[in-house]
Amino acid sequence: MAEAYIIDAVRTPRGIGKVGKGALAASHPQHLAATVLKAIAERSQLDTSTVDDVIWSTSTQKGPQGGDLGRMAALDAGYDVTSSGTTLDRFCGGGITTVNLAAAQIMSGMEDCIVAGGTEMMSLTAQMAQEDMAAGRAPQMMGAGNQRLQAVHPQSHQGICGDAIASMEGYTRAELDEVGYRSQQRADAAIKAGKFAKSLIPVVADDGTVILDHDEYPRPETTREGLAELQPAFAKIADVPLDQNGTTFRGLVNQKYPDLEINNFHHAGNSSGVVDGAAAVLVTSGNYAKAHGLKPRARIVATANMGDDPTLMLNAPVPAAEKVLAKAGLTKDDIDLWEINEAFAVVAHRFVDKLGLDWDKVNVNGGSIALGHPIGATGSILIGTILDELEQTGGRYGLVTMCAAGGMAPAIIIERVDDFVK
Repeated sequence: MAEAYIIDAVRTPRGIGKVGKGALAASHPQHLAATVLKAIAERSQLDTSTVDDVIWSTSTQKGPQGGDLGRMAALDAGYDVTSSGTTLDRFCGGGITTVNLAAAQIMSGMEDCIVAGGTEMMSLTAQMAQEDMAAGRAPQMMGAGNQRLQAVHPQSHQGICGDAIASMEGYTRAELDEVGYRSQQRADAAIKAGKFAKSLIPVVADDGTVILDHDEYPRPETTREGLAELQPAFAKIADVPLDQNGTTFRGLVNQKYPDLEINNFHHAGNSSGVVDGAAAVLVTSGNYAKAHGLKPRARIVATANMGDDPTLMLNAPVPAAEKVLAKAGLTKDDIDLWEINEAFAVVAHRFVDKLGLDWDKVNVNGGSIALGHPIGATGSILIGTILDELEQTGGRYGLVTMCAAGGMAPAIIIERVDDFVK
């Protein structure tokens, strides 16, 4: 079986995902995707007629984000028309899945050069949600309208699920706030140290004007005391009727866990930020790399997918990590760096708790609480982030995983490469 190598990884800055406030909110999502697709081709002097496929991730595929964003963005980036493209949705996990699928295609020998990645403009999705509310349409839960599915696997709002897991595990508000505080402090230190400089690509307008060249969302002034004063974000919607039957987000969780008292822990300071962004990862076979004079930065060691309870929704990263470690023939002690997406503080806190990890190896440059979570792009961003850090620290193995709606988690292990002969 062929090896799959990561040649390069790039991302845009993450802009605040709010119309009128975020610098990227006026951009077209195809432009964000084209920005990273063009950059990754130029940095590797890639002949795009040799790109077998562009595998892209976008979770909300409607409006400007609909219509196979991968293909349209590749055309917008000036790729040769022979480079095909496809777009998938694994909710938050799509950005890992695109890279995993690229690796599978290459390791099977079916393809030799694939650009994987993702885009999400949450300023667009937030605007769509506001339009739904203005039209009297209730916020949607997963599986909405499918009474048979909801009877067996009731699926609530992700924030309510985060609060439910924290309540079930007995975690405290202070513990979860500490995750948020740590994320902000580490992200601030990483930005000041230039940790993201290698991968970050400015978004530029057609006339050459720089639209955004830095991450907009971080709040380095965050304090523990300030976090403690924030009101829980999801208490407001937990008991709002969603339909004529009086279904509520809290009730959907209690349908399966009737004795669980759900306390509200999460708020804007310990939940992932709403942002716009895109990322791309170039994956090739060893033969392709040698033939085109490319030096791989990492080898894809193993990938995995895992499902878990859809009602709690956010718990699959732990078994996903265990599964991918087993596939790789490694133990947790072999992993130098971990990236677990901070969708909510409880996800990262539980991940470290259940696996018995050291925070000194986990999300060392902050995470989505500080930097933001552009749904379909985040997984690809995290792969690039861990690759950069492995190179900067001399580490060997990195593991990336994240929760996804429906109770899922993809995972990937990469190995830094420094002895590849072109």
